[in-house]
Amino acid sequence: MLDSACKHFPSIPRDVVTLQTNRPNVCNGHYADITDEIWTDIIDLLHVVEVTRRVEMASPAPLPFYDRAISKLPDNQSAPSEVDDQDSSRNDDEVWDIVPILSERVLESDDQVTVKLVSPSGEIRTTKISRGMQVDKLVARACQILDASSSARAIFRGVTMCVNRTIGSYDIEDGDSIDIQVDIMRCRKPVIYLYSPSDIDVSVKLSLIPEWRLSVIYPVVTTEDHGRRLEWNVRTHQDGSLTELNSGLNVSYLFWEAETNSQAASKPQPVDTFNPVSSSLNDTDSIVTPVDKVTVYLDNSLKVLGLHTEARTSFITYWLPSILKHEYVALRFVPQAAFERAASLHISPQPDVVTRVFMLFKGIRKEDLANWTNARIQAEKDVAWWVDVVGVDPARTGDVTLFRALEWGGMEVLI
Repeated sequence: MLDSACKHFPSIPRDVVTLQTNRPNVCNGHYADITDEIWTDIIDLLHVVEVTRRVEMASPAPLPFYDRAISKLPDNQSAPSEVDDQDSSRNDDEVWDIVPILSERVLESDDQVTVKLVSPSGEIRTTKISRGMQVDKLVARACQILDASSSARAIFRGVTMCVNRTIGSYDIEDGDSIDIQVDIMRCRKPVIYLYSPSDIDVSVKLSLIPEWRLSVIYPVVTTEDHGRRLEWNVRTHQDGSLTELNSGLNVSYLFWEAETNSQAASKPQPVDTFNPVSSSLNDTDSIVTPVDKVTVYLDNSLKVLGLHTEARTSFITYWLPSILKHEYVALRFVPQAAFERAASLHISPQPDVVTRVFMLFKGIRKEDLANWTNARIQAEKDVAWWVDVVGVDPARTGDVTLFRALEWGGMEVLI
């Protein structure tokens, strides 16, 4: 492959060529070097390799738990030493593209280039940007110009642009088009536990605002209003289990997930309504912590919010694989009243206490920690402050003499 790259780019010295990819799932969209040690293991996973100048690249993102991912590959996988771009015997899924990323001229940081921004709906807007602008800044501007979701990515020539690289590091010329692809954020694993001192029949109705729609539910029941409303009818049992009356299924909890709908035309909502499309975290409402400390922090926080041992364990183990893709994470818990306005839960007969815990989190790069000074300080505070933020009553949540509803869920904010 290196021989082929040098053949295609004779003006780039061999010793400064780096082969990178962001295609394997383990990369989580970030570009990572393909080293000699992993070449034979990784080659069959790839479709696109990018050829760049090493000295002009931002440091590649590390591959989390890479050895573990590689160990799952079949032992008999092998790779050729180079790519023969004349080989037409492969099918389209196996063809490698060598994509030139850097222009061969020196780029000045104040160079300007006029590009076309293309929205998911096909709308095109033209804007002039600096070659020194980082891709994440371009995406933020594009979302404003195109009135698109803040969760988006830039696509140039079919390849996702790396957020921490500059526009000038790509071979973009005046008039080129950059596709802005909106990422669908998913509300993951909200589960609803119902605890009653005696067996009772219960109706559970869930209703979402237009900015999101149900994507998965269990037990399966009919949804209404374009996938935004449903009703479960269950019988509670003193051991905490539930029987869904329509199917007869015995379950531990009721499960739902939803995905965002950035094109929804919603009626105006109160300003403190949680909006899954525009949800965010900032230095004043969140904490930032290294991932090696996040499990203890979450367990302590969830405990003060009223989650029992099984719920805390399920919460953490569900989200941990996504969290561990990052070096640092920002997280916060959404006020229960704000979440209720976005995902109304109506339970009849009415429980004595309802506790709804919903977490937002996002990965933070080490070089961006300076923007999260207050959040890092807040991470050292007693976690009890989340009780007032969320608005829960931990004492009543744990009172076994009461009819209680407990829900937990979360969402990763992608931008």
